[in-house]
Amino acid sequence: MPWEGDVVSEVKEAGEGGHARYTYRLRVPATARTALLAEWDRCRWIWNECVARSRKAHREGEKCGPAVLDRMLTGARAVTPWLAAGSSVPQQLVRDFGRSRAKALKDIKDRLPVRRRRGCPGTRRSTGVIRR
Repeated sequence: MPWEGDVVSEVKEAGEGGHARYTYRLRVPATARTALLAEWDRCRWIWNECVARSRKAHREGEKCGPAVLDRMLTGARAVTPWLAAGSSVPQQLVRDFGRSRAKALKDIKDRLPVRRRRGCPGTRRSTGVIRR
């Protein structure tokens, strides 16, 4: 089951500079799991909508910043009940998308070599597992 995994964190000990390892098992109740999956689905949908809108704006030569995407999110929440049922986390997601896209466009404008560029944000897929 993807929800029952070991989460390992390392903590430095005082004095000798060694490391101590602690292992924790994460067990999420069914109701919390359902709520988390629904919230992640909303966030993934919003991210993919931002990617689609950004690509469309690029093709049409329009500007597409966080303010435009934020207004798009507000409009979508007004007409889509399942999106409105979520938290306010997607607002931060839109800002993160805008920051990521701005960095990618800046790298292209500055003519950085391809291996050093930050790529434009792409779509996200559901994998069914939690990343560490």
